[in-house]
Amino acid sequence: MRIRLFFLVWVSLVALSGCGYNTLQTADEQVKASWAEVINQYQRRADLIPNLVNTVKGFAAQEKEVLLGVTNARAKVSGIHATPELINDPEAFAKFQGAQGELSSALARLLAIVENYPQLKSDANFRDLQAQLEGTENRVAVARNRYIKAVQEYNVIVRSFPSNLTAMLFGFEVKPSFTVENERAISVSPKVDFDAATPAQ
Repeated sequence: MRIRLFFLVWVSLVALSGCGYNTLQTADEQVKASWAEVINQYQRRADLIPNLVNTVKGFAAQEKEVLLGVTNARAKVSGIHATPELINDPEAFAKFQGAQGELSSALARLLAIVENYPQLKSDANFRDLQAQLEGTENRVAVARNRYIKAVQEYNVIVRSFPSNLTAMLFGFEVKPSFTVENERAISVSPKVDFDAATPAQ
């Protein structure tokens, strides 16, 4: 009886190793690790924002609307719990992605307005924060690219035969990837206007 049970277990393990189960596990773990790095970089950005806003406040007191926009966008991002399960829920993932996009837009508007404040641009604290923020944006882009690649590899395994049968059997589903929210908007060249009056210092 024991020999028969051992034989069945052995056959099952051999069958599972040949049907993509281990590959699915590896790919799934890679997606989770890549997602954790995306969250790590988004958190780094969120942690820098209060310092950035406070530094700009002293110079650009009249730009309350833009500063408030950054603060509100950060609060919205912080209100979404980025758990590992988020990558298994396309609707929650889209909501998270939208909130991060809103924060990116708010930061871009803030940094554009800073161009009108030469004293702020020359302040060492601001320059340091801006450099850290720019570095973080680059890290976010790299982390997102790695996540996109990990999801692509995982989704190919989930959808390919015979590993798709194993995926169905064990509940592995296609995961969402990052997309561009408004493809038309990014195809339009940004307008740069150097005629704006510089505020009095």
